[in-house]
Amino acid sequence: MISIEVALAFLAASALITLAPGPDNLMVLSVGISRGRLAGIGFGMGCALGCFTHTLWATLGIGAVVLASGPAFFTLKMAGAAYLVYVGLTTWVGAGKLGVVALDAGAAEPIGSHVRRGFIANAINPKVALFFIAFLPQFADPSRGAIWSQMLLLGTLFAAQTVVIFGALGWSSGTIGARLQRQPGLALWLDRLAAGIFVGLAVHLAVAGR
Repeated sequence: MISIEVALAFLAASALITLAPGPDNLMVLSVGISRGRLAGIGFGMGCALGCFTHTLWATLGIGAVVLASGPAFFTLKMAGAAYLVYVGLTTWVGAGKLGVVALDAGAAEPIGSHVRRGFIANAINPKVALFFIAFLPQFADPSRGAIWSQMLLLGTLFAAQTVVIFGALGWSSGTIGARLQRQPGLALWLDRLAAGIFVGLAVHLAVAGR
């Protein structure tokens, strides 16, 4: 098994990577600001579950096999982009209809729907899969046992710290959003901004190469 020193170094590196500006951060922040604290936290939890899925793929070697194929990578990439466009369009159509205050009070979308959206958005993103395939083995040591078990443990640690950081981001952004939406008409534009972020991330993913 991995040593305490390696685990701490891995957690430090993982936290820095999670905090660095990226697609997941932007989505959690946009959902939190436009839909409220529970929505932001739920979307972040979904992203964390997606990270654990990529850990399983990397551990079993499935991710490397799939992503080695150009057509498979392209198909997965376009599926992820299409889903982000779908979420963006749905958010745009419903812009201004769901306030953060009502949402946090449980009067609108359940948190489970946001967990599902975060999970799908992360799990079908091939760029995240490539990251785990490249990142996890760097902290595994063959002299300490089976590589697959070390990678599984490391991926679990990564997902755990993601839960904490994304949960904090979702809560903070939801708090800010609740204050912003006290301004008349601002809810509509916050939702449209969130929709634009999702569509922009979809385009970025669609044009990305391996």
